[in-house]
Amino acid sequence: MMGATGDTASRGQAAEHAGAAPAAPGSMGILVRAPGGPEVLEWSPLETGTPRPGEVLIAQRAVGLNFIDMYFRSGLYPWPVSPLIPGGEAAGVVESVGAGVTGFTPGDHVAYVAPFGAYRQRRILEAGRLVLLPAALSFEVAASIMLKGLTVQYLVTACFPVAAGHTVLVHAAAGGVGSLLGQWLSLIGATAIGTVGSADKVPVAQANGYAHVINYRADDFAARVREITGARGCDVVYDSVGQDTWRGSLQCLKRRGTFVSFGQSSGAIADFKLADLGGGGSLFATRPTLFDYIATPEELRIRADDLFGKVVAGDLGATVAQRWPLERAADAHRALAARQTTGSSVLVP
Repeated sequence: MMGATGDTASRGQAAEHAGAAPAAPGSMGILVRAPGGPEVLEWSPLETGTPRPGEVLIAQRAVGLNFIDMYFRSGLYPWPVSPLIPGGEAAGVVESVGAGVTGFTPGDHVAYVAPFGAYRQRRILEAGRLVLLPAALSFEVAASIMLKGLTVQYLVTACFPVAAGHTVLVHAAAGGVGSLLGQWLSLIGATAIGTVGSADKVPVAQANGYAHVINYRADDFAARVREITGARGCDVVYDSVGQDTWRGSLQCLKRRGTFVSFGQSSGAIADFKLADLGGGGSLFATRPTLFDYIATPEELRIRADDLFGKVVAGDLGATVAQRWPLERAADAHRALAARQTTGSSVLVP
């Protein structure tokens, strides 16, 4: 999927900066010319063009904000194109479609997740990368859950199939992914233990389904997990923090438990050895990526339908806690880096 999305986005970004034509009226976005801090996020005119066969032009209404946006901006993740437009999820209205497109017509409400390219007002994507939105789902909520919500969906249903009675540890439990994970785990009937980085985030995590919440800045989370579980440990740990938590995460697992490392907000994991798994009790470890779990349009649709169905039914309370105008993306990145956000955030074009 990354290749298909990247090809379309790369073609679009190359056209935008070729200088052959003026930007379409009202078409603006965030451009990054070189890796750096939030100050490199430049509000810039962009040319959108017209959709080719199999493609759809979207007028975007909301764009999701995620840690991966900062990883690309800073250069931690290698750039697929340069200059770069960050952003991995958005929702909007179909403006026009290219030849041969079926299933989408102008006026449809759609959403998508992609490796990069979402920080803009209008965008062209392959039709197979889009999903239709239920009428009851707003643009802001949809944009806030495509990356985070689909991540949660595959983590609990495919990466490690969580079942009732399982005990699960989730780091960053008050964040966007963490909040949805807690709710989904509670819905399944699992016991969810969450870690947070400050006392004020404890009630946020508790409100999202966590039976136990640990402030890791005040307590040794591995010791607390052993206490909570009666030294039995957890069936699975979902760790999006990385370097600061991975050693403790392994200590929290039961024999033959599973360590799922799906992010690195504190930095990339260093010094990990396969022997660490044997020493911890024949543990399993995986480093999954969402795009390997939505590699085809059919798999994307199935996972999105599952996610949207739970949100519309009220089983998952997807809320947007912060919003910034898209042109103030730098302010949003600063707040996210400083851990000043809770739940999900969006940028409004």
